[in-house]
Amino acid sequence: MRKTMLAAALALAALFSAAGQSAAPDFKAMLAELDRINDFSGRDFTGVFTIVAEKPGEKQAVTQVRMFRRDSKDQFLMLLQLPEANKGQGYLKEGDNVWFYDPTSRKFNHSSLKESINDSEARGNDFRRRNILEDYDIASTAEGTVGRIPVWTIELKARNAEVSYDLVRLYVRKDRPLVLKQEDLSVSGRLMRTSLYPKYADVGGGKLFPSQMLFIDEINKGEKSQITLTELSTAPLPDKVFTKAFLEAVN
Repeated sequence: MRKTMLAAALALAALFSAAGQSAAPDFKAMLAELDRINDFSGRDFTGVFTIVAEKPGEKQAVTQVRMFRRDSKDQFLMLLQLPEANKGQGYLKEGDNVWFYDPTSRKFNHSSLKESINDSEARGNDFRRRNILEDYDIASTAEGTVGRIPVWTIELKARNAEVSYDLVRLYVRKDRPLVLKQEDLSVSGRLMRTSLYPKYADVGGGKLFPSQMLFIDEINKGEKSQITLTELSTAPLPDKVFTKAFLEAVN
């Protein structure tokens, strides 16, 4: 009798334990939603990013970049405004090509959005439209926390060479589809960079973009970059903005 009661009690405990656990969501649908809220197709997107880079033994370096995006045509342009020594330099995504423009030489050279911006921890890919489902496959999932906030942890493996990192670990809030933290790893699994997204700007229409970011270099200890978004706008832009002629004319 006691054995029967004990077995029943254990079975009941196991049932309540299973019921109390969070049901695993559709992770592909979750990634699709993360892509959707960061996709501004149908309207243009402009913003100014102020990047404050810190390195041990050096003064803070401030870089300011004005970004222009037209996601419906996958067009992207970044124009450096600070420091003065780099003012007028810019990156333009034109079709499958990325060009870097130097106003001193007045030349365009092939570049990549994987490159760091003015020797900071930020990269062009950090500001362009996310396309997680196209760029990555899901490798594994788990539950966890960031601080006291419950999250889903999603490990991703790159599907192409256009992304900045081969392996990525996303920490997505359980209560709403927002990335709180991202870990970027090399192909061997070594942690290269940690990104934190403490605040988002509501652009309207269910669209969100990180208004504050912190990128931490995990290889060169003590190096990090804080990014703040201001002057956000979704007003229409002239077609000429996304051309080489625009970069030349601005300078």
